[in-house]
Amino acid sequence: MGTKTIGIREDVYERLKARKREGESFTDLVDRLLAEAQTDWREGFGTLDADAAAQLERAAERSRRQTSAGLAHRQREVLEELSETEDMDETA
Repeated sequence: MGTKTIGIREDVYERLKARKREGESFTDLVDRLLAEAQTDWREGFGTLDADAAAQLERAAERSRRQTSAGLAHRQREVLEELSETEDMDETA
């Protein structure tokens, strides 16, 4: 495997150097930091405290009820329109 030379600012170099472990190469350091940065999206689940979780659940339930009510209302409107159309067809 080949190597690449990259340029970085002095302040970034110093920050990397400070995070480098004993016996660790800069390649190993960058590889480790990149691996740490790749987090699993599921990692943060379940970290809400009980109050925040309850508040979130209430908000989600309220949203589901509003969505359901809106869809039911629209469905009734469409059925009424269809019924009126059928009534007009029968009288024509």
